[in-house]
Amino acid sequence: MAAAPAAPRLIVGLANYGRLFPDGEWAGLLDLAAAADQAGVDAVSVVDHVVLGGDLDGYPYGSFPGGVDGPWLEPLTTLAAFAGRTDRVRLLTGILIAPLRPPALLAKTAATLDQLSGGRLELGVGSGWLPKEYEAVGLDFAERGRLLDDSLAACRALWQGGPTSFESPRLRFEDVHCSPRPLQEGGVPIWVGGDLHARNIERIVRHADGWIPSPPTRPADVAAGADQLREAFAAAGRDPAALRVRVSLGPARDEDGRPEVGRSFERLPAVLEQTGASDVFVAHEAFSRDPESAPALFAELVAAFRAAR
Repeated sequence: MAAAPAAPRLIVGLANYGRLFPDGEWAGLLDLAAAADQAGVDAVSVVDHVVLGGDLDGYPYGSFPGGVDGPWLEPLTTLAAFAGRTDRVRLLTGILIAPLRPPALLAKTAATLDQLSGGRLELGVGSGWLPKEYEAVGLDFAERGRLLDDSLAACRALWQGGPTSFESPRLRFEDVHCSPRPLQEGGVPIWVGGDLHARNIERIVRHADGWIPSPPTRPADVAAGADQLREAFAAAGRDPAALRVRVSLGPARDEDGRPEVGRSFERLPAVLEQTGASDVFVAHEAFSRDPESAPALFAELVAAFRAAR
């Protein structure tokens, strides 16, 4: 029996990078996660860079947030800390540069975090855009797509229980066990980020549960991509209704440039209809850079989201 279409969810991005907190005060980010949990936010999301260096002008989505020496907290470690301060909110990466981690170690880390969080982890993954990060971990940037495929395939295999064997031109292991398995049946849900080219379509159909379009993707292109993926799911014998697609909702602003939550979410029904998305992402920093205002802001976001959907 086909699943019912996924209910819309509100995902709030918490900035685990930049200057929201001074050095030595990053524990304040845990208070934001706890406030989102208490307010009824469906999921919180963090992002990833392991190292920065070289020319950041290659960032494909506009102006890079912060300089080459800006702080970026490791996302899985951050989500583990969130898990200890929250009860129900789901914990997402959006995205994690998966090839920068050895696949077996990523499988173990994700399964551990899923167990400790009570089955709340979701992995949004991609291959990144910065060659210096691959250089720093001894990998070939030109191989990043194939390394991502290996990572996803190995994680899926290891999460099934052992003994597990895997072989590709870049990775091989035989008769190993990786326990505990994730708490969630079928393993940790995986989202693939980026443009919807042929290799990403194949990657999503084979290994993933959802798609995170690149930030500049137009609503019409998100809708076309979602339709294409649902057709590909059906052709592969997967339930098209199970596909999740994330869309971003930026703030509407008043005459003085201040974000207005109510007006922002008035657009939500049209955005969902135009894109066919299942999940709505808003960045905390887009609405406020004041951590003290977070509890009230999150409550306002949740109320506006529920009224509009």
